[in-house]
Amino acid sequence: MDRPSQELAVRIAEVIRKEGVPAMTMNGEVCRAIPFNRYMALCLYDEQSGYYRSGGVRIGREGDFYTSSAIGGVMGQMLAKYLRGASISCSEPPVMMEWAAGAGTMTRDMLAAWSDNAPEWMSRIEYWAVDDHPQHLESVRELAYTVLARSPGKRSIRCVNSAEAMEALAALPQEKTVLIAANELIDAMPVHRVTRLDGQLKELGVCIQPDDGDDDCSGIPGSLSFRYAYLPLSTPKLAWSIEADGVPLAEGQETEINLAAEQWLAELGAAVQSGMLLLADYGHDAQEYRAAHRMKGTLMCYRRHMAHDNPFLDPGEQDITAHVNFTALKRAAQQAGWSVAYEATQLQFLLEQGILELLEEHDGADPFSVKAKRNRAVRQVLLSDSMSETFKIMVLTRGGFTLPYERAAT
Repeated sequence: MDRPSQELAVRIAEVIRKEGVPAMTMNGEVCRAIPFNRYMALCLYDEQSGYYRSGGVRIGREGDFYTSSAIGGVMGQMLAKYLRGASISCSEPPVMMEWAAGAGTMTRDMLAAWSDNAPEWMSRIEYWAVDDHPQHLESVRELAYTVLARSPGKRSIRCVNSAEAMEALAALPQEKTVLIAANELIDAMPVHRVTRLDGQLKELGVCIQPDDGDDDCSGIPGSLSFRYAYLPLSTPKLAWSIEADGVPLAEGQETEINLAAEQWLAELGAAVQSGMLLLADYGHDAQEYRAAHRMKGTLMCYRRHMAHDNPFLDPGEQDITAHVNFTALKRAAQQAGWSVAYEATQLQFLLEQGILELLEEHDGADPFSVKAKRNRAVRQVLLSDSMSETFKIMVLTRGGFTLPYERAAT
């Protein structure tokens, strides 16, 4: 059994002892357990040791994973073009927000695109970068400054955490339009895990793994590790979500349900009076999400660019993620008062935004030239591992805001 990071493991064990309810391990033993989403939230967002709250920058070569924003600046350029076009519908310069800004590569790339193509417009908008990792926000500031230093009329952007962003949004004048882009945010939210056992839905919980006969791990902290257990459903919303999807679980099949995303959409909808939300993330519709070949769901973990499916390995020191169920996400958005204005694969979105126009002829003599590297980036973002087909773009609007584009949701 893997030995987790002990500082956070001790706190997780305390939460299990205080909040845990009776559960059954997969070996038939009785234990106390918390729902998996609670465990995942502690691993990722614990204020002292959570993966997205502590340590260094998590994204990029020195981190644990890459996002599409890291591929040659291409995604940033295309999002900048789309958001700039969407702002045509605004009677005054909007608040432009990047939620889950990460280490700031997308921020830099979008600001650079606007600086080159619409400097006067960029000088008038408000730009907010939102992230909950202190080191990420510092990196955002540094990368943004490299662009702002050469951009006349604009000298700063606003860097805030998610709680500050919600508070600031709620304080905006009602007539202010807000345009938000969130790249690979939903997949990082804590998910519930549900399975079907003997014909009944059960929630996957997390309990303490006994060590050397120590049934409650109350002895040496070094003995702490965790395992799955079966719980009654912690909320009827889990069963409702599966039923609403119209795709029942097979016997023994596991799946993820992202109620945190539903809550976020509702909170954001209450704070934004008029505007647009663009979500870019990897996932599937419900039919594919619970296909027969996905018996173990979509949960994955990343550390040092290695992928595996063990969420109990070094909590707080690895990323834990799940694919997005876009059927459930769309339903939650509509229930929260958003309208679905656009849906497409990332591939289709990028083609519509003119990504092929970035390709340029060159003699091939220097494979590290600007043109050669940009061409490789375009090919990679379009073709690499079918990424741009697994990734989806969903654009939501509210408060009468309309997109100045013909293509709507399908």
